[in-house]
This record gives sequence, structure tokens and C-alpha cells, in this order.
Amino acid sequence: MVQAHKLYINGEWVASESGQTFTRINPATEEPIGTFQKANEKDVRKAVDAAEEAFPEWSETPPPKRGKILLKFAQLLEQNKESIAREMTEEMGKVLLESRGDVQEAIDMAEYMAGEGRRMFGYTTTSELKNKFAMTIREPVGVVGCITPWNFPVAIPSWKLMPALVCGNTIVFKPSSDTPRCATRFVELLGKVGVPKGVVNLVTGSGELVGDAIVKHKKVRMISFTGHRETGGHILKEAGIKKISLELGSKNVIIVMKDANLDLVLDGVVWGAFGTTGQRCTAASRVIVNESLKKHFEKALVERARKLKLGYGLEKGVHVGPLVNKNALEKVHNYTEIGIKEGAKLLTGGKRFGKKGFFYEPTVFTDTSPQMRISQEEIFGPTTSIIAAENIDDAIEAANSVDFGLSFSIYTQDINNAFKAIKKLESGIVYVNAPTIGAEIHLPFGGVKGTGWGREGGWTAVEEFTNEKTVYIDFSGRLQRAQIDTD
Repeated sequence: MVQAHKLYINGEWVASESGQTFTRINPATEEPIGTFQKANEKDVRKAVDAAEEAFPEWSETPPPKRGKILLKFAQLLEQNKESIAREMTEEMGKVLLESRGDVQEAIDMAEYMAGEGRRMFGYTTTSELKNKFAMTIREPVGVVGCITPWNFPVAIPSWKLMPALVCGNTIVFKPSSDTPRCATRFVELLGKVGVPKGVVNLVTGSGELVGDAIVKHKKVRMISFTGHRETGGHILKEAGIKKISLELGSKNVIIVMKDANLDLVLDGVVWGAFGTTGQRCTAASRVIVNESLKKHFEKALVERARKLKLGYGLEKGVHVGPLVNKNALEKVHNYTEIGIKEGAKLLTGGKRFGKKGFFYEPTVFTDTSPQMRISQEEIFGPTTSIIAAENIDDAIEAANSVDFGLSFSIYTQDINNAFKAIKKLESGIVYVNAPTIGAEIHLPFGGVKGTGWGREGGWTAVEEFTNEKTVYIDFSGRLQRAQIDTD
């Protein structure tokens, strides 16, 4: 029997007003794993109304008390880590080791944000006038719409919901239709640790209907979105005047200088390019290699890529799982054909693997130029392209030639090259002698250019999910006028 799941609105599990459901399948086996509600605009309105009604009491709950609830959530996640990880592998395909890491990231974020309940810092500063005090305080935004992708179906919701909750906001949560079961488990555990009814509401369904209804709703005061750049542009047009945070992917790069430790580089490129089957916004889909190393590097990378074992992520010894769905498989193969037509040289991979499931071979191109589409556009699959560069300046110019800027990396033993890259690379994150993936929850995460704006993680998440209020206290006993000249 395939389990049927419901929406979570105002503390109750309910069927959609639409009366319709959809089925999610395992991308490795193509077998159904559950049915889920196709929510509609009426469901969204109910969820927003519930969140608005719950906001006054939740926002007035002391932040340390809100933090204690998050800490209980972290502990419950820890207790259920293995079962959630296995369900995640079934639902979206990543190998079990990575699924465990996904859950661990959520545990870490919940623990960190629990502590932020005692760190809602503002500023105190001097006034330009005598006998006048100035400070800022932080206040919750209100009802927040959290719209999340499928590739980190527990971690990314935690990056949004944990800071939003500790800051006193209430939430309408729409997960990707590729991973609604993970979202359901996430919300179930929040209900068990004492999050009051209406504070978190879950609506599943299409982005066109459910996502749009959340974005356009006037009572939703903030949208936090991770996903496609085109969708981010649509949100900007439709949201109206509200706070918006967007993380819209990237076209990340690893720069390899001639003095780099090549064994370390290969470890980093294989992990950065093929981890999570390349389905990360921080995946290393470009490698810019010093031209003196190019031939040796090509041979070594192809050898490593061909040794990777593809298969169902619950099986032992598997390195690379399936792509998330059939459309993703077709998209990745389409980019393989584009690369070949553009004149890039296919070194390995480039085709579907197996007869069942959405598997695609780890794919490596070389002789690519920075201007080719496979060097410019986000593929979101197990594909990386090798670009030759003469020196550090050429490498940085090529790295910065894309419209995105999230996570860039350089491998070098030269401190001058390292600091030049840190300064000149147009990205929100720079790694030195490490791949482009590996963000830590207590530091800001986000990018520049087409990657969007806003920062998740660390202290910046508190800034994202609060409004800053400036307070002036005049104890002079007389009218004082700032910026007005006096005799």
C-alpha cells in the first residue's frame, strides 16, 4: 500500500480543498513511494490565515523559549536521523551517506539557531545631541513564505524555518513536489516538540498554483526562496512590496594552479562535480586548469570518474545515485549534446546508465571555452568541463565570465595567488584548497550577480528574518532638533 499524506494547516492534517493528489516515485526504482495533496489557493489562504492568527502569541514568546523548542527539535531529528535519511534516499536519490549528512546539517542548524534565541542583538550608539540615547532592536517580520527545492529536502528547510522560527515569525512552507515526504516528516517532528498550532503550516502542490498564491498573498510579509533563477525573477515581479531572499543557483568553478597538490585537487573535483549527482547549487561544473597540467589532469580525472559506482543509494558501495526525475535526466543529456555540437571534447560519460531509474554517467568535457553554453549555464547534473588557462589572471577572468557567483574555489600553494583569488573572484563564497561544496551552518551562505541576494546561515540569517527598528530616547526635557543648526 502506498501511504497517503495530507496538508498541515493550523495544527491539523487535512485534505486539500481541491480533492486532488499526486504520486511521487523513487528515482532509482521508479516505484511509487506516496501520494500527496495538490493544494490550491483556498488551502494557501487557510494556511496564511492560520499563520497570521498564531503570530501575535508566537512573536511575544521570549526568544530563549523559542530556542528551547528548536533544541528539542534537533534532539528529535538526531533520534530519527537514520530513518529520515533512508526515506530521503528513496525519495530524491542521493546516496545514504549524503542523506545522513543532509539530516545532520538540519540538526546542526536547529542547535545553532536555538542558541540565537539569546543573541537577538541590536546596536547602541551615540546621538549627535546631548541627553539622547539611540539603539536598535530586532523584531520578527510576520508571516513568512518558505519555498524550498528538492536537492536538500531536510537541510534547506532547516536553513529557512529554524531562523524564521527563533526570530518569532510564523510560516507557510511549500516544499518541492519531488520531495514532499521529507517535508511532511520535518513538519511532523516540529509538531511533536511543541511548536504551537498555526505557527508552521505545510502546503504541497505545484509552484504555479501553490507557490504563486503564497508569493502574491498580501498577508505574507516575506518570501524565502531557493530554486531556479527564472522562478526567482517571477517572484520579484509578483510578490509586491515585501521582504525577499533568493538563492538561485550558480555555475561554480575550481581553479587549479600549476603548484597545486594534484591528488588533493582530484579528490575535490570528484566530490565537487559528482557528489549528489551534481545536483547542488554549489556543484563544481567548471574546472579551470593551468595549461601545463591539462593533459595529466584530464587523464587522472577520467580515470577517477570511471571508477565511480552508480546505483541505488541504499546499496553499499554506491557513489552516485540517480537524477531526481525524468525531466532532469533529459535536461542533462541535452547539455551533453549541446557540448558536442559546440565543439567540446567528450572524455567520458555522456549517456544514460541502466534501463531503470534516472541514472546518468559522470561526464567530463575538455577543450571547452568560457563562452560555451556548457561553461555558462547551470546543468545541475554529473557534468563538469575543463578549461585551460595560462595564468592566475586568465583563470580569474574565465571564472568571472558567468552570470552567477555563489561558490568558487582555487587550489594553490602560493599565498599570493590565493589572496588574489579571494579578492577578485565574483562570488559569495571562496574556498582555498577545498572544493566548492561544504558550507557550514554558522557562516553566511549566499551569492552575487544572478545567484540572487540575501544570506542564509549564521548571524546573517537572524538579520534576514527580522526587521531592525531604530529607537531614540530623549531625556533632555526640551525639544531637540537633529540636523538643525543652532546659534
